[in-house]
Amino acid sequence: MTSTVCNGRERFKQHLRKIGSGEHTSKGLSREEAADALALMLREEATPAQIGAFLIAHRIRRPEPQELTGMLDTYRSLGPVVHSPPAQRRPLCFGMPFDGRTRTAPIYPLTSLALVACGQPVVLQGGDRMPIKYGITALDLFRLLDLNLGGLPLSAVQEGFNTHGFALIHQPDHFAIAETLIDYREQLGKRPPVASLELLWTAHQGDHLLVSGFVHPPTESRAWEALRLAGETDLLTVKGLEGGTDLPIGRACITARVRDGRAERLILHPRDHGCHNADLEWSSESTWKRQAIEALRNRGPLSEALRWNAGAYLWNAGLSDNLDSGIAMATTALEQGRALDQLDQLRSLPSALCIR
Repeated sequence: MTSTVCNGRERFKQHLRKIGSGEHTSKGLSREEAADALALMLREEATPAQIGAFLIAHRIRRPEPQELTGMLDTYRSLGPVVHSPPAQRRPLCFGMPFDGRTRTAPIYPLTSLALVACGQPVVLQGGDRMPIKYGITALDLFRLLDLNLGGLPLSAVQEGFNTHGFALIHQPDHFAIAETLIDYREQLGKRPPVASLELLWTAHQGDHLLVSGFVHPPTESRAWEALRLAGETDLLTVKGLEGGTDLPIGRACITARVRDGRAERLILHPRDHGCHNADLEWSSESTWKRQAIEALRNRGPLSEALRWNAGAYLWNAGLSDNLDSGIAMATTALEQGRALDQLDQLRSLPSALCIR
């Protein structure tokens, strides 16, 4: 065993002692310590026993904001990076659970196509099906639309982003070191703190609006502070479907816009804007594919949710003066077939880039 590995295990032991000492004696890690702990786990310099103990102890105690910021530092240091080309609008970067969706029909792939068709760049990220939900992923959903975005090198993703304003960061292809922790999710049977990190991280570096999903209010306020410490100056948090960023149409939408550390609560009522209906349940891949293509034509049971989501995000991105005009802009793009045209353009992207 090398001295570097031995030193890493000893350092990790100190981190573990801090968070795993019990209710009265455990204490939070500093930002630097949390960054080091995650790096040691990703590089597998800590032992499996140490990693498992850390992940479950950290989940029970709940990560503190500065700890999430430190973990975010490590993701920014070790993870992939995409940049906006000159003169491109700043993108919307969506942070949603990597373990996918199982209960409600996803809207975000269609929202992304509508946004890009309106000139708004989008950055998505995700992985393959993973514990604990093993839900359907972004890559799966785009494949159902005959758009295969897997297997692309990061340079091809960057080139596609430059050309079309759309990027999907796929963890197995672009951040393989993060795959080392997936098996622990299965063995522990619980989402570890890194699952919270996935909602806060984006591979895009530069000016952007980060959209982060959440489930419980304490996790939202923790995200505000962690991202403030990390230097994110414009953030939208969303109590979306299944903890993601899909805005529901069956209930009021709880969101907050955080600029320079100051949060403004925004409660959006779809009923007030002609988009109220039951949120569609997930049934099957074939059903979703059919409904998704219909929605891109502004038809069918997903169309209301698509107009609502695309309109709300066009408004938050500054492409419309108010929510109603954002919905109108999205509706026009769908009725004119521009979202479907965008899908056709992106379908030619993977093969064209891989040939070069």
